[in-house]
Amino acid sequence: MDQPPSGDRAPSGGGVAVLVVDVQRDFCAGGALAVPDGDQVVPALNRLLDQTRRYGRPVYATRDWHPLDSHHFVTGGGRWPVHCVAGTEGARFHRNLQLPEDVVVVSKGTEPNADGYSAFDGRLADGTPLDADLIGRGITRLLVGGLATDYCVQASVLDALRWGAHVTLLTDAIAAVDLEPGDGARAVEVMRDAGAELGRTIGLRFE
Repeated sequence: MDQPPSGDRAPSGGGVAVLVVDVQRDFCAGGALAVPDGDQVVPALNRLLDQTRRYGRPVYATRDWHPLDSHHFVTGGGRWPVHCVAGTEGARFHRNLQLPEDVVVVSKGTEPNADGYSAFDGRLADGTPLDADLIGRGITRLLVGGLATDYCVQASVLDALRWGAHVTLLTDAIAAVDLEPGDGARAVEVMRDAGAELGRTIGLRFE
């Protein structure tokens, strides 16, 4: 995590939003850093997004948006292959992901020295930090899915919980890198132990 949430807490009362984490081409089949079964989160997320359209809930979609000289990459002294470079095809959202027209895009890892794992490291197009926008909309509950379970999803969920949100982790809408076997399962346990509720997109209700 590059920086913690700003220190402002989630508002009391308020609404629910969906947080789609890094469902980008480079993290899916054929991409520069493909997550095993990464494409399989898309149908589940689309089911969720269809619900958001019915109930008028806001949707946030994070994206890695790295500079080419990022220290996050092996080429810059980091651990990861070059991926999701700002403006490239690999950084675009998955072609089958049905994000709404009014989706709030959150870009992270935009500075050379930033890993940008957590959604709370990111900013909107106008520079607004994610937590500030959530406060402005009165959001207190986040439904979270995306890629990858053991990195950006985990970092985002843990930061959201520290910020004070109620978080539902959608277990049918996540996939793990699993550099070490079981990393994804362990990440789910860490998030649950920290206070995240585990749920699924099937049968999810917004009321």
